[in-house]
Amino acid sequence: MSQVNQYLDSLKSVVAEIEVREVIDELSKGAVLIDIREIDEVKSGLPSQAMHITKGMLEMKIGNIVPDINSSIFLMCQSGKRSLLAAKNLIDIGYTNVKSVEGGFAKWKNSGFPFEIPHFLSEDARQRYMRNMLIPEIGEKGQAKLLKSSVLVVGAGGIGSSLLFYLAAAGVGNIGIIDSDVVDRTNLQRQIIHTDAAVGSSKVESAKSRLLELNPTIKINAYNERLNSENIEEIITEYDILIDGTDNFTTRYLINDACVKFKKPNIHGSVFLFEGQFTTYWPAYNHSAPCYRCLFPSPPPKELAPNCAEAGVMGVLPGLIGLLCATEAINIILGFDNMTSKLMVVNSKPISFSQLNIKKDPNCLYCNCTDQSKYPPYIDYETFCSM
Repeated sequence: MSQVNQYLDSLKSVVAEIEVREVIDELSKGAVLIDIREIDEVKSGLPSQAMHITKGMLEMKIGNIVPDINSSIFLMCQSGKRSLLAAKNLIDIGYTNVKSVEGGFAKWKNSGFPFEIPHFLSEDARQRYMRNMLIPEIGEKGQAKLLKSSVLVVGAGGIGSSLLFYLAAAGVGNIGIIDSDVVDRTNLQRQIIHTDAAVGSSKVESAKSRLLELNPTIKINAYNERLNSENIEEIITEYDILIDGTDNFTTRYLINDACVKFKKPNIHGSVFLFEGQFTTYWPAYNHSAPCYRCLFPSPPPKELAPNCAEAGVMGVLPGLIGLLCATEAINIILGFDNMTSKLMVVNSKPISFSQLNIKKDPNCLYCNCTDQSKYPPYIDYETFCSM
């Protein structure tokens, strides 16, 4: 027996091993599975619930990924040998409950346990999104989720301006923008995605041009039209998430009704004078989560809810709400906690943030409908909002 094999055998008296069939049960109890193989090895498959950190980077990153030294950690290599060495190193730096997966990924795969072929980024993408990928909870796997995701932004105005910039910068791979308006000079005080040279041109084309200057590697779909009952289903079915940055109630109710019907998250932002609000309406995420109609069964009188053109707005406020909406979209894509059933209220004079819990209306005809064939039809929203 070689000295290496003798040393590996001696490690088994220090490092506990765990059978692959036991790993699944332990993961459901909060254990962490880390695949320490090299990138070329992982191309053949990665356990579905595993994090990937190469053996050479494990000790550098483990403190951020698993800060509790008493957490259950399972290390996996290809055959179960390198994971013994890596586990010993973690034990030496203070981790108390580290085990090596016996037989490694080869045994995991042969036993029929779930794995996936990971998406590896190009060198250009690695450079562009490096600061995202350095965050352990995102990594290359999370960045790949962003690149595969699709978000429709309704409104290329004040809220849409900042959120579009940050969605594009983060690497959301497919962004749709729908707006029928043109750029006006009065927009430029808050709609920072547009320039003075764009005055008089289509907002969606202006926004698309700016975003592709920032990130030419993503896809931008520009819809130079107004969202309505006739086109909404054809458009929204192409996207994972909708962000409502509109300033009129007819479109807000329409977006809500379609998103509830198709079980899509509806991130909603709005502003008025010095105050802004944002939340996510997503009844499909949680059976107790409300939709927009739960909070606003009917629109307020027009004199109580004028738009920005009528009442004015502090220019920076839509940008702040847009940033929050973009952050929320990224959280949803990456599977982090989201703002469903919570409403954030932002006041800019003086700056303050407050969060309210919002509840589902048990009598709401929309989000309580479980049979899509019986879902209420789209209504005449213009008439509804003018009543």
